[in-house]
Amino acid sequence: MTQVLKTKLDGVLMFQLEHNEDHRGTYTQLYHKADYAEIIKRELGKDVEFVEDDFAASSKNVLRGIHGDDRTWKLVTCLSGKFYIVVVNCDESSNNFGQWQNFILTKENGKQLLIPPKHGHAYLVLSDNAVFHYKQSCYYQGMEKQFTYKYDDPRFKIWWPIKNPITSLRDEMGHI
Repeated sequence: MTQVLKTKLDGVLMFQLEHNEDHRGTYTQLYHKADYAEIIKRELGKDVEFVEDDFAASSKNVLRGIHGDDRTWKLVTCLSGKFYIVVVNCDESSNNFGQWQNFILTKENGKQLLIPPKHGHAYLVLSDNAVFHYKQSCYYQGMEKQFTYKYDDPRFKIWWPIKNPITSLRDEMGHI
């Protein structure tokens, strides 16, 4: 059974996945609909159904985000490589706007994050290559329907373990 851990951010949960390993390799269950529904309902009082799976493959020093929207829950997992991920409360009407927390996700550590609506996330690839997987509770409708904050927005004071990341124009400039 997957273990659930609270984070310092309201609504953000960390799951610790179980790995089974033998001489053939490893096996990990990333998602079990009934188990996750029960955990999310118990911990957050919410019913969340995931409708889309996506992944992004990136190379070392690529930084993606801070992106999100006001309706989508995301369940994020590292399938290979190593990520430094930051989750930020982007709800400007919240007293906790700008509060953030960082995490390290790897296939080996088996950590997975549940990110609620109105929270953005950004991640930096620390390994040579990495694959980032996320389940979404809403269908992706394009970046025009999302908020974007510059990864080094001075309001957040996020610490990044890099000085000059590889970013897109969207992530370098930021737009809301």
